[in-house]
Amino acid sequence: MSLGYAEKLSFIEDVGQVGMTEFFDSAHVLQDKIEQLAKLIEKSRHLVVFTGAGISTSCGIPDFRGPKGIWTLQREGQPLPEASLPFHRAMPSMTHMALVGLEKAGILKFVISQNVDGLHLRSGIPREKLAELHGNSFMETCPSCGAEYYRDFELETIGLKETSRRCSDEKCGAKLRDTVLDWEDALPPKEMNLAEKHCRMGDLVLCLGTSLQITPACNLPLKSLRGGGKIVIVNLQKTPKDKKASLVIHGFVDTVIAGVMELLNMKIPPYIRIDLFQTILSQSLSSDKKFVNWTIRIASVHGLSAPLPFIKSIEVSFSNNQNYKEATLDTQPFLLKRRTVLTETFEIFLNLKFSDGCGCLNTRIEIPFNFQDSIEGFKLDKNATLEKMRDAAIEDSKCGQNAVVERKTVLVPKSEMTVHAIVTNVKTFDYQLSNGDMKPIKEGLNGLKTTRKQRSKGRKRKTRL
Repeated sequence: MSLGYAEKLSFIEDVGQVGMTEFFDSAHVLQDKIEQLAKLIEKSRHLVVFTGAGISTSCGIPDFRGPKGIWTLQREGQPLPEASLPFHRAMPSMTHMALVGLEKAGILKFVISQNVDGLHLRSGIPREKLAELHGNSFMETCPSCGAEYYRDFELETIGLKETSRRCSDEKCGAKLRDTVLDWEDALPPKEMNLAEKHCRMGDLVLCLGTSLQITPACNLPLKSLRGGGKIVIVNLQKTPKDKKASLVIHGFVDTVIAGVMELLNMKIPPYIRIDLFQTILSQSLSSDKKFVNWTIRIASVHGLSAPLPFIKSIEVSFSNNQNYKEATLDTQPFLLKRRTVLTETFEIFLNLKFSDGCGCLNTRIEIPFNFQDSIEGFKLDKNATLEKMRDAAIEDSKCGQNAVVERKTVLVPKSEMTVHAIVTNVKTFDYQLSNGDMKPIKEGLNGLKTTRKQRSKGRKRKTRL
């Protein structure tokens, strides 16, 4: 969980039980329970997963109620734990990505999350198959038209307050709001209705990393029981709903899910993060028409005033380095102004230095400069381009690949806006269980591995990047 989020919450005296004792099943018991869970998932027809803070602790995000949880330490008057990396650079865990694999295989039908870290969306769970009950620290929404905007930076507010940005729809333009709830805020009806619907439909609700204390969210899994569904709880602490569950597993969520995926003969897909930014090259003639005054700006695709958190600094150099002085841009906005001879042509080299949490230190972008040339705009198939970049990153097992996905031009004053995509993280998951006694479920059983089709019901929500 974001420490910034915890600090932004209004103060209340009673946050429920904290400092909860952790329990660990013995190796033999844990193995037996993992096998039971794998069989339940294999037989399920409508699997719903309900997640809490415990699913993200392996991502470097502290939980709330554990022995070193945020609220536990606050109550004891101790300093808050330090996050191991910036919140906006947190990467999905093995469990997050396993859920993506189950969803793509058609096994997982819906995810309900109490977390605000945005890692389910970042991992690749489709928005229409996800209910974020407490909001998303990276999501803004338009209260007028309902459009959603998923950002690469943590929003500055919580409590459904207005932010500094507006809806990009020309017919709307309303002020956007954050989506993260404060204590007194009611759960969003749209998210709750979808969550309730799928819990009622679910024949198996798998609760991962949640103490199931916060109402009314904690009662959602119980709605599956009326239709004969089963509840499985994977958590290190005991929960108030344990007696209602068919199976309770005390173990690390990643360990349990890795075992399940192995038994189902399923690979956990890699996590590839691709970030976007834009370069804006503006050019104008000097009054004597002998020179070109030009400006290059490196900015967020979310707006010129939006932060660009994954870039620490930029070194600017030129192909004709004898005539043009290099520059280092180390504060935002990243902006460089120069004057050159009208007939001069050259390449601008941008060496981007990435912030902490990125998988590589830097990458280089080349931008051609020729005032007398007319450059046409274009818009590529963004999804296809990003998919090619993901494939290349997986094959190369490294990040830093970049591509242009869009270019817009304006004739007067002459300017060129280019959107670039960069692979900034590659994370693969090779899991090998320490105990070799587990036997994979037969590949053909019910055809889970190859024959289930994805189904997406209901109206898709507009989410803009």
